[in-house]
Amino acid sequence: MAVIQRNFLPADLKPLLDANNIDGCVAVQADQSDAETTFLLQLADANDFVKGVVGWIDLKSKSLYDRLERYLLFEKLKGFRHVAQGQPAGFLLQPDFVKGVGQLAAFDFTYDILVYANQLKEAYRFAVQLPNVQFVLDHIAKPNIKKGELEPWSADIRKLAELPNVCCKVSGMVTEASWTDWKKADFEPYLDIVFEAFGAKRVMFGSDWPVCLVAAEYGSMTGIVSDYIAAFSPAEKKMILGENAALFYHLE
Repeated sequence: MAVIQRNFLPADLKPLLDANNIDGCVAVQADQSDAETTFLLQLADANDFVKGVVGWIDLKSKSLYDRLERYLLFEKLKGFRHVAQGQPAGFLLQPDFVKGVGQLAAFDFTYDILVYANQLKEAYRFAVQLPNVQFVLDHIAKPNIKKGELEPWSADIRKLAELPNVCCKVSGMVTEASWTDWKKADFEPYLDIVFEAFGAKRVMFGSDWPVCLVAAEYGSMTGIVSDYIAAFSPAEKKMILGENAALFYHLE
């Protein structure tokens, strides 16, 4: 992990976006703190190419509604995420957590679902309760690509995709493969399933930068997806590589 044990700021990212013909990005929380949300919003205000922020908020707080109302003052704040991966079974199903996420819909805020593959069944039971909230599954739920494991991930992700208010990010895949010798072909079975399940209108590219650097450069991440969709229609390519994210997060 040494390669990412330093600060990464917008100035580090801008040349990579330019080199890969990407005109904007969404910054997504990593730390579980209000300070993280404030920090990301400050970066977004100072850098036009940071089009949106997915922050963190205490979704179980009794004052959540009032806090969400205040956050409407920040135009670039688009949604929230909690790092639920690795949490004990039942974390997403806590009644006060479900209630809190449900309140996001009143403010048109989205929610990013960050879980491991073994939490997908729970993610379905969570999301099915909240049909008015717009969800996106991060990193295709991190299946074990290194070992080529498809089940039960495949069945579980297809079940989650039955919910029309859930989208999926094709991101973070290289970190679940062999870091030093992955091949693009390693990801094809997983991408096949994701696109069959969600369709081109509900899949969006994500880089997972800078975490991806443990296994791949930014350009390699874009290459995995752009090569896979090479035979897709021009309209579908635009949706996957930008338009779906812009629509989901209400980006300017």
